[in-house]
Amino acid sequence: MSHFQYLDPQTKEQKSIKTSKIGRYRWRIVALLFFATTINYIDRNVLSFIVTNVDFKLQMLGLPAGTTLTAEHERAFNELYANVQSLFKLAYGLGFILMGWLIDKLGTRIGYAISIGIWAISAISHSLVTGIRGLTAARFGLGIGESGNFPSAIKTVAEWFPKRERSFATGIFNAGANIGIISTAFAVPYLLESVGWQNTFLITSTLGFILLICWVFIYRRPEEHKKLSAAEFAYIRSDEDAQQAVQERVSWRRLFPYRQTWAFAVGKFMTDCIWWFYLTWLPKFFNENAAFQLDLKTIGPAFFIIYLVSDGGSVVFGWLATNLIKRGWEVNKARKFTLLICALCVVPIFFAAITKSVVIAIGLIALAAAAHQGWSANLFSTVADMFPRSAVGSVVGIGGLFGALGGALLDKASGTLINELGYWSLFAIASMAYLIALALIHLLAPKLKQVTFSK
Repeated sequence: MSHFQYLDPQTKEQKSIKTSKIGRYRWRIVALLFFATTINYIDRNVLSFIVTNVDFKLQMLGLPAGTTLTAEHERAFNELYANVQSLFKLAYGLGFILMGWLIDKLGTRIGYAISIGIWAISAISHSLVTGIRGLTAARFGLGIGESGNFPSAIKTVAEWFPKRERSFATGIFNAGANIGIISTAFAVPYLLESVGWQNTFLITSTLGFILLICWVFIYRRPEEHKKLSAAEFAYIRSDEDAQQAVQERVSWRRLFPYRQTWAFAVGKFMTDCIWWFYLTWLPKFFNENAAFQLDLKTIGPAFFIIYLVSDGGSVVFGWLATNLIKRGWEVNKARKFTLLICALCVVPIFFAAITKSVVIAIGLIALAAAAHQGWSANLFSTVADMFPRSAVGSVVGIGGLFGALGGALLDKASGTLINELGYWSLFAIASMAYLIALALIHLLAPKLKQVTFSK
């Protein structure tokens, strides 16, 4: 059994404690982040299922109730939906910059509370929209608010975990995204049938207000948390160097010249758009594929399998890099080896667009979604690997901006691509995106070298 040496802050004596006895309060913080990410994805993903509702389509198209939807109506709705989601991602990207700065300036507790408040209000406003303009405004506000989730969560992990545990912790909270999608896939069809699309938005949006209360009452930084033991605090800070200890906020202007910033931004730009494609279009893909015959009531099990497997990928690939580092691998080698495995797992997804077997399609998409979540957990962890905690929120914000821009660009084109070529064109893009992204990341940051800011 390994032991951990630390300095007791009260007695100033050097003490030794078994690693297994250090304390696990930091994992409660991860559980809170998991809960937050779950709600974040419920609120953003409800629309992806509601767009299959005929009454909703008619209202957004400005058509009288009871109108029979034609193929032309469906094509027009695809274009409108693509534009709305593209603007949501644009707002999400702009919000990343704003929220990343706000979180580094005000601290995680206050900054994230503001973010949650904005997204909760925007989510509930979806229930009041009467047309496409109102929906666009509600989605724009939701994008601004929800963008604070990942800068806050990554900064929280950097504050609460030593480097060797960060990818595993990130993988755990990141798995909340999939639980959110699974919950949405099962709950929304029944809510739609029972209470209609307006009340469905109303019911799901209340979760954001519950989260806001939990966050404000529970979260504190390790230095301020009364329930954290001295041994666990010392363990959290055990691999901190002098540069990481500096808490002076770093301006964006100082971050952009570093290749490490661009390595993260490029990785997000190339791959976030694929995850957005899954969230935005998979319900319609399964619903409109005649070979699969999945309607809104039977689509739940498919999404349960896809995102349960995806949950496993987030945790397993996060654990893999953490385990390799504990075994003595360099951080650079462990991260990029794991990223390579994830990238290779996505390649076969192209066949999901051409198979006639719903089982094969679900399996290939599940594998790719799991790989994406593992990729995301490790890519986020590279920020804490390369930058001091005082800059993490801003760097994640910059990367999030580029990730959202990638998603907005692909979404802007998705309606046309689906109408003209079919879904296979988007699956083909997904197949190669991660390998290209990894090559660019390695070119820009060959060693994931720690950034040192000059005074």
